[in-house]
Amino acid sequence: MSWGAVADVVSALCLLAGCLLTLVAAIGLLRLSDVLARMHTTAKPQVLGLVLALVGVGLQLRGATDVAMLVAIAVFQLLTVPVAAHLVGRAAYRTGQVDQSVLDADELAEQLAREEQDRAR
Repeated sequence: MSWGAVADVVSALCLLAGCLLTLVAAIGLLRLSDVLARMHTTAKPQVLGLVLALVGVGLQLRGATDVAMLVAIAVFQLLTVPVAAHLVGRAAYRTGQVDQSVLDADELAEQLAREEQDRAR
């Protein structure tokens, strides 16, 4: 079996797995009820699905410029999606859209209480 045939099979598997993970993320976004669960499902499986799809496309294209562009896309996604998810979580918490009963620990409440005290002074 040649390198091209192996790369084609691995590419198809990566594309299939990436598409399935992205589909699961989309279904989770529609089915889950609270903000924190939705934030989790839009960040982790979606990014992993995208990276797997990019690996699959990279194995198909095999050009240095194409692969470099795909790597840049993956790096930017891995850097920006966690930050965006964190900001969405903080905004949801500060606007009162987070159900306090689902939290195991609430470290942000102490910080917000200190900020309120500082503003009152």
